[in-house]
Amino acid sequence: MDINTKKLKKNAFRVTKVRNKTASRIRVPGGHLEAKYLPVLQHIAEAYGDGTLHITNRQGFEIPGIDFEKMVEVNALLESIITGMDINREEENGGYPAAGTRNISACVGNRVCPYACYDTTAFAQRIEKAVFPNDLHFKIALTGCSNDCAKVRMHDFGIIGMTEPQFEPDRCVTCGACVKACTKKSTGALTMVNFRPQRDAQKCIGCGECVLACPNMAWTRSKEKYYRLTLLGRSGKKNPRLGENFVKWIDADSIVQIILNTYEYVEKYIDPEAPGGKEHIGYIVDRTGFEEFYKWAMKGVHLSEKAEITSPMYWSGIRYK
Repeated sequence: MDINTKKLKKNAFRVTKVRNKTASRIRVPGGHLEAKYLPVLQHIAEAYGDGTLHITNRQGFEIPGIDFEKMVEVNALLESIITGMDINREEENGGYPAAGTRNISACVGNRVCPYACYDTTAFAQRIEKAVFPNDLHFKIALTGCSNDCAKVRMHDFGIIGMTEPQFEPDRCVTCGACVKACTKKSTGALTMVNFRPQRDAQKCIGCGECVLACPNMAWTRSKEKYYRLTLLGRSGKKNPRLGENFVKWIDADSIVQIILNTYEYVEKYIDPEAPGGKEHIGYIVDRTGFEEFYKWAMKGVHLSEKAEITSPMYWSGIRYK
């Protein structure tokens, strides 16, 4: 069977090792899916695939064992999921219009986890609406706090939740629970001064351990949402490395703008001969220099006075000669 594999992959189907069979990739931004859609996936898997579902590393689904000639029918069946999750596309019943930008993954966030500083699913879905569809190879992940359960430092963009702890001295009973928690579980940003905890803003990473430890709610999370944005982590064959801090105490609007600006930067500088039309952003930045990337990334971005930009930026990692 003569198949245009480039078109197939753009439609979010995978070329598999089984002859004449493909796999459909299902986007689940933020990793949160209403249970009512599971029977749809089950039906596709049993009627068109090999009866199995694979949960991907990026929190989506793959349904393997689909005949090439059944892709149109599968796309039509996926319409209820695509519509229900409000995924951007121009054509109804046509499936997913791109696969380059990977599913935006996230930890469970503050809908469930007491450690999380924000609603990771909602922010992931906001970013999804801003960037998808796109064929460029971007990996974006969100985690609710500095524990980084989502391993966001292995992505092009990692978003880590932060909070600026607010202290009400009249509620403090001088038990020292917050200082103990910060010392043992975080960075030791709290010390007791005159029987009251004192916060070192330079040491504080905004994790919220003090808030969780306080028995009398003397510490609370800030109403403002803050984040730590990390850049250009990756795995792979050449020079795997962890993402480095770019901006601390950054706001959500600025993060979205930086990501959108980076799409323009990649379109300008991507290697036209890159295999499969894909090139990790980090390799492009290595080639053009960070200052050029910074010029593009920060276009139209207005950071608050609280935001802290890392300069200079440097990535370590394995390097092959």
